[in-house]
Amino acid sequence: MITLYSVLLTVSVYIFVCFLGKKFSGPFTSPVFLSTAIIIILLLFSNVSYTDYLPAKNIMTYLLGPATVALALPIYKNRDLMIKYMSAALMGLSIGTITTITSAIILAKWLHFSNTIILALTVKSVTVPVATEIGRILKGNISLIAAFVIMTGMIGAMFGPKLLSLLKIHHPFARGLSIGTIAHGIGTAEAVKEGEIQGAVAGAAMGIAAVLTSVIIPYIIPFLI
Repeated sequence: MITLYSVLLTVSVYIFVCFLGKKFSGPFTSPVFLSTAIIIILLLFSNVSYTDYLPAKNIMTYLLGPATVALALPIYKNRDLMIKYMSAALMGLSIGTITTITSAIILAKWLHFSNTIILALTVKSVTVPVATEIGRILKGNISLIAAFVIMTGMIGAMFGPKLLSLLKIHHPFARGLSIGTIAHGIGTAEAVKEGEIQGAVAGAAMGIAAVLTSVIIPYIIPFLI
């Protein structure tokens, strides 16, 4: 019963927040951010622990597989556009990936964070499954890594589109590439709401950025930590 309650609660809150977000568009009505906050509060009031909620989480996480695979369809439909901007996209992805890793390390060292936190911050912009695998290889704190990844995705989804608009970046390819590179799956979900091209490019960028990060980090970490 708790599992069914948790699933229905999560889906209901998400639908409500999506409706609310359409009425009052803004960073803090972003579905992932607001629904997460509301669900946590409701679970606390319902005395449902994370252990009790875990089976429901596993069911919904399993559904992420088909949802991620479904991103291949808009990518395929927009393949000509992808090919047209491939060189510029790969250059932007490479620079963006390296910059997000090195800037996080430099800032964290300047603030005198521990190596455990620095390592977790280096993989904050890739999707959780990839980030945790990199963390295991480098013997990082998996829970901390997952937390930073989720926070990065939320911040990217909440403020990324607004920042791009503020900087007068309106081209759908550029917007999708930026959000997918820094905010992985959560950002991609936000990009999909903007349009098919933004969603397709963000999905492709998310995957390529994860591969680049997996290749780059083992070489960068020994020099910067």
